[in-house]
Amino acid sequence: MTANTIMPRQITALYARLSHEDALDGDSNSIVNQKAVLSQYVADKGFSNPVFFIDDGVSGVTFDRPQFNRMIAEIEAGNVSTVIVKDMSRLGRDYLKVGYYTEIYFVERDVRYIAINDGVDSAKGDNDFTPFRNLFNDFYAKDTSKKVRAIKRAQGMAGEHLTKPPYGYMVDPADKKKWIVDDEAAAVIKRIFGLCVAGKGPMQIARVLKTENILTPRAYYADKNGKPLPQNPYQWHESTIAAILERMDYCGHTVNFKSYSKSHKLKKRIPTAKEQQAVFRNTHEAIVEEAIFERVQELRVNKRRPPKKAERQGLFSGLVYCADCGSKLHFSTCKSFRQGQDHYRCSKYKSNMGSCSAHFIREEVLRQIVWDKIFEATALFYDDITAFQGMMYAQRSNETEKEMKRRKREVEQAKKRIAELDRIFKRIYEDDISGAISHDRFLKLSAGYEAEQRELEEKVKSEQQEVDIYEQNKMDFDCFSAIIRKYVGIKELTPAIVNEFIKKIIVHAPERVNGKRVQKVDIVFNFVGEINFLSDTQSKQSDA
Repeated sequence: MTANTIMPRQITALYARLSHEDALDGDSNSIVNQKAVLSQYVADKGFSNPVFFIDDGVSGVTFDRPQFNRMIAEIEAGNVSTVIVKDMSRLGRDYLKVGYYTEIYFVERDVRYIAINDGVDSAKGDNDFTPFRNLFNDFYAKDTSKKVRAIKRAQGMAGEHLTKPPYGYMVDPADKKKWIVDDEAAAVIKRIFGLCVAGKGPMQIARVLKTENILTPRAYYADKNGKPLPQNPYQWHESTIAAILERMDYCGHTVNFKSYSKSHKLKKRIPTAKEQQAVFRNTHEAIVEEAIFERVQELRVNKRRPPKKAERQGLFSGLVYCADCGSKLHFSTCKSFRQGQDHYRCSKYKSNMGSCSAHFIREEVLRQIVWDKIFEATALFYDDITAFQGMMYAQRSNETEKEMKRRKREVEQAKKRIAELDRIFKRIYEDDISGAISHDRFLKLSAGYEAEQRELEEKVKSEQQEVDIYEQNKMDFDCFSAIIRKYVGIKELTPAIVNEFIKKIIVHAPERVNGKRVQKVDIVFNFVGEINFLSDTQSKQSDA
């Protein structure tokens, strides 16, 4: 069969494609225009059984396009005699891939290929200019990609959102560049973060949401837009939960450049290192408090080992550390344990075969220690909040409020002097140019002013650092105060209470004091660190 022979059952494939970038060029490449050109051509030339395959809004760099793939499937089935496009760029803008299809694939399958505006017709033999057209089309795609990236880069560095709003937010109808809270979805986001603080991992959270018949993000948007729900609309995946828990956008901040692609031809996105991301704070309403977000990140770093069936998870799992080797203390429990036998021991102990001692401590003892410390902190807070705050500041910073005020004044004065020196530099430079002062005089003056300015800049840097630490301490105290007020009058410890109060528990090796087993346990609270109470910080544990 020759390339011009058309079997009755075969079709003439009319392929049209338009990307978002092509649409900027005007109506000449529009789908409507392409269809008109193709329809007129097949009518004039007498091609039979024309069938359109149209990819609208798809880049020419990729060849994974729905309608293009459908056309290829028809070719593989032997149902296509001719493929016609308006011009070579409609088939694609990757010159290697386009060359493969036009010079190898279509030829091997005896499919005639026509690009109308470029004068390409495989039935008339090779066109020497075709490879150059493919190369120029590829260059156009590369150049367009470079320009789009530059625009996106400028928008991203200006703090504009580069992505669609994540689940929990929606576009502000009054300003397409802004995000506003989607109350219904935001309630689910808060629920997810709350469950994590309560000690549940992504897999456990996914199970809870499924049990509560909460729609997945995909199902939620389908339902919201009046579209059919996907199969298993309540089947949350742990990867979805993990992605939500790690997304800083929920604190009200914009995070740009979180991923990149190596080439305009590769669609795979590669995560960007955090130090290379651009963070713009307080750009939209927060769904999750930043203190809660930070606590969740700490819990995610110290991921807990899921308990086996019929086992329970330790109340302090992931929070207990060995004072000597720094390793975690693993929680040990089983069905045969009697009440009170659940315990923690150093992960490097391994029955005297490891590199550390057991640092054994029963959970009920640790529970009592933590309870006492939380109760003591709460009592001290409500008894004399000013004294409590003073103790916090004294433990975390040697500077008093008066000292901080002095530092702030000095920083402001130094900044004003630096700005004044900039103006002086400008004046003496103009005097030097005009001849009002000699050049030697200018050099001496500028050298002195530059030395003064460098000294002031160093002072501002060091003083501002101390001020920032102090201000952070004040913020931390406010966060800790909020936790105390939230859990006033608690009756028992829960995972949520433990995770919000406690950052770390450090267990020391036991000692014998007057025939009794004594073990020191350090409690590190969130935001305020260790609190040096007047009471004894050692906890006694019986030999049993």
